[in-house]
Amino acid sequence: MGSPRAWSLGSVCSMRRRGTAAVVGVIVAALTPGCSQTVGGTARLATPGGPADDRSYGYADNRCGLLQDSTVSQTLGADKVVRPYSGAVCQYVLDRKGTVIDVVFAWFDTGTLDRERALAAERGAQITDTVIERHNGFLARRDGVGVACAATAAGGGGVLSWWVQYRHQSTGDPCPDAEKLLSATLKSDL
Repeated sequence: MGSPRAWSLGSVCSMRRRGTAAVVGVIVAALTPGCSQTVGGTARLATPGGPADDRSYGYADNRCGLLQDSTVSQTLGADKVVRPYSGAVCQYVLDRKGTVIDVVFAWFDTGTLDRERALAAERGAQITDTVIERHNGFLARRDGVGVACAATAAGGGGVLSWWVQYRHQSTGDPCPDAEKLLSATLKSDL
């Protein structure tokens, strides 16, 4: 069994450890409720505040929405691209395998998503909320002289929008093309 002295030292050390562990346990138990809390709500992905408010997406350096004409053409898989107008908005006419595609880029430097969504709804568009390149936005599908869709998101203190229409077409979905252009603009801002 060992000497009585060894037994008593082991018991004392063991009792001290147990006593210390008990004190630590009481402190942790007392502090834990004060350091933890339950919050309500739904977890959401973090989103950036958007590009800097002083960012300009307007026509500059022969680019619209930060994109060269060749980038617009490649993004949509077009055979030809013509930009007949550049200024407050940029207008493109593309040819993709015999289908004429009308494209318009607009940047409203003081616009808001809520205002653009309300205007699109007022004009009878089907609105779908979406996230493009971590930016909240929406798609607005409205058919007129062909199937058409606009992809819109906040940026540069305002609102960016790419509108795509397949001229004289009654079928097809131009929303993915509008999303691709908006995505390319937002990516080029990084």
